[in-house]
Amino acid sequence: MLVATDLVKRYGTIQALDGFSLNVAAGEIVGLVGHNGAGKSTFVEIVSYLIRPDGGHVTIDGRPPSATRGEVGVAPQHIALYPSATVREHLELYGRLAGLRRAALSEAVEDLSTVLRLGGIMDRRAGKLSGGQQRRTQAASALVHRPALLLLDEPTAGADLETRQAMLDVVKQRAGEGAAVVYTTHYLPELTELQATIAVAQGGRVIARGTCEELLKDLPGEVRVTLADREEVSVSTSEPTVTLIDLLRRIDRPISAVDVRNPSLDDLYRSLAVHDAP
Repeated sequence: MLVATDLVKRYGTIQALDGFSLNVAAGEIVGLVGHNGAGKSTFVEIVSYLIRPDGGHVTIDGRPPSATRGEVGVAPQHIALYPSATVREHLELYGRLAGLRRAALSEAVEDLSTVLRLGGIMDRRAGKLSGGQQRRTQAASALVHRPALLLLDEPTAGADLETRQAMLDVVKQRAGEGAAVVYTTHYLPELTELQATIAVAQGGRVIARGTCEELLKDLPGEVRVTLADREEVSVSTSEPTVTLIDLLRRIDRPISAVDVRNPSLDDLYRSLAVHDAP
């Protein structure tokens, strides 16, 4: 569905993208992760045809972004709503821009009102909404026309638990219906719930791509033993079972608790930050 190859983008002396490549299949959710400045938002802006690359190319279902704008749904990182327009007016506007009319438009608006829990605020102006309500409204505007490609740039940043769960549920639903999804986030447990494959961005390019299991297999976990006097012994290890057995053999004091933690996406994110540090 989405094929981005060797994208390059510069802003003066700043190299935002430096050979950024990423493929996303129909029905796939790709979690795009990386520290600030890795190129994630620039990539989203190029795919959504808001800016043009200095090099490389993008196709969406075999066509350039300029020919597929009605088939892409974008929820940008920063809130981009009209303060004086109601939630309903936002959804109707973006639905009409994508070609929805009459019964099809009404059905799409009511569907999103339900799945994103907007029913009680549909006629409230965006400027009067809470942060979580604005996030849901912005996502609904991107989803209303059932796009074949969804670009969600930190859609739950600063959101409450209700907003986050509603967002995750609808993303899984749309991917299950065949949409390709690019989901950028700093909140990595979301990607576990979405069962997303992972693309790791660093320095303007994708440096790692695969499933969570593939990307985490070489990262160490941790074994923590708590003694009866509450003293803790923690060891970072890639072989937690072997390490635990060794600790238990060497510790000659009463033990109150044992915790074995496998590597997580948080460990992956921290390792990237360390590797990219000056």
